[in-house]
Amino acid sequence: MNNQDKINELLSKREEARLGGGVKRLEKQHSQGKFTARERIDMLLDEGSFEEYDMFITHRCNNFGLEKTKFLGDGVITGRGTIDGRVVFIFSQDFTVFGGSLSETFAKKICKVMDQAMKVGAPIIGLNDSGGARIQEGVMSLAGYAEIFQRNIMASGVIPQISAIFGPCAGGAVYSPALTDVVIMSKDTSYMFVTGPKVTKTVTGEDITTENLGGASVHATKSGVAHFRADNEEEGIYLIRKTLEYLPQNNLEEPPITEYKGEQEREIDELNSIIPESTNTPYDVKDIIYKIVDDEEFLEFHRHYAKNIVVGFAKMDGMPIGIVANQPNFLAGVLDIKASKKAARFVRFCDAFNVPLVTFVDVPGFLPGSNQEHNGIILEGAKLLFAYGEATVPKITITLRKSYGGAHDVMSSKQLRGDLNYAWPTAEIAVMGEKGAIEILEGKNINNIEEKSKKLEYITQKEAEYRTKFANPYEAARFGFIDDVIEPRNTRIRIIKGLRALATKKEINPPKKHNNLPL
Repeated sequence: MNNQDKINELLSKREEARLGGGVKRLEKQHSQGKFTARERIDMLLDEGSFEEYDMFITHRCNNFGLEKTKFLGDGVITGRGTIDGRVVFIFSQDFTVFGGSLSETFAKKICKVMDQAMKVGAPIIGLNDSGGARIQEGVMSLAGYAEIFQRNIMASGVIPQISAIFGPCAGGAVYSPALTDVVIMSKDTSYMFVTGPKVTKTVTGEDITTENLGGASVHATKSGVAHFRADNEEEGIYLIRKTLEYLPQNNLEEPPITEYKGEQEREIDELNSIIPESTNTPYDVKDIIYKIVDDEEFLEFHRHYAKNIVVGFAKMDGMPIGIVANQPNFLAGVLDIKASKKAARFVRFCDAFNVPLVTFVDVPGFLPGSNQEHNGIILEGAKLLFAYGEATVPKITITLRKSYGGAHDVMSSKQLRGDLNYAWPTAEIAVMGEKGAIEILEGKNINNIEEKSKKLEYITQKEAEYRTKFANPYEAARFGFIDDVIEPRNTRIRIIKGLRALATKKEINPPKKHNNLPL
């Protein structure tokens, strides 16, 4: 065989590998409304940047006649490339090869790129489309999953890890995405569950569809497993690229600052009248966020889950920030189990990757009731408290309206090492609202007044006295717990100036093996 024959052999093998499970299976993938593993990589990475690893690997299993069928690459495509010129490592599971099932060699390929990502300090992206463990390989397949999990754990907080679910993801396969920073699911074509509908029915008697058990809508609205529910794979790919715009390559770098060509320090007059006159009237906090951030662009995480709190990425004067905001438009912005968990997760994500936190506060307290107490609101609220308290990134807090009770402490208060704590003149910082406070403080006096009109007059007078004394930002400012009461129209200016001043902030937590977060 001469040199040209050898080159032709190489080209032939490359062509064979690129066909995955064969033309018919590729066509079936398309017929199901899904892109192929290679098409997904091409859509995600900068054109011509993909460098593939281990194209010629095949499985080593001789059980159940599997040795008679081998495909080059063994069901997963791995390598590196760039997104907007920045290096990323990637693996894309190929459903056309053994249903994307994980084998020993499949796992080794993934582990190799994960190890390289850690060595060079670059994000790792997983595109999941797999039927689960390759049953014929038995414990070797299970060991492969565990090898991946261990690397997810070691990479956590060191390099960004993003998972997109573009097909099935079941059994042990779900835990790798669950360990990553961001999970994206495509609507109608993806699902995640530990145990499928058939086993569920056999064990529990519950008859449920795949979609209702673990579809994208379920995990985006009920479980909170999915940070994003994409309408299709194209949107899922876009969300991966968009998320990386706000993140550094690794935990030792700063987030990428871009040049902002708009008006940097602009006054926003409509903010002066955006808070309703009545303290019980709802409004949409996202109206404030969009007005303040660059280009009215806000990448909201968990948009359909725990809507009483809003979290996501934005930029201010080109500087990436993480935003956490109570949402008065939903459950009055109260903190409950899901909202506390959602916000705590996001705060820790930002802190891990050096993204400054800007918090907008309008919170009436924690949601009362036996359901919340029995399901651990104490622990869940403590998670958010813990997340803010341990965060060492710049923290700027703006109190818009209500900031009552323990929820005031939890929402990035000065005592949790808030760097800059501002309040609007509409802020009410107190142990509780005037109605509840007067019922407790003046209960006996109120009960002693028999005449209804005089009782009402007395209550109104005492509530007004309470509002004057406590339901304002100046009492907190008097003690230095609020650094300044600012005019709402200047909020963007004050945040940008604060971010610039805090850019060189250095704060180090005490040495420890790890913390003991209240899980």
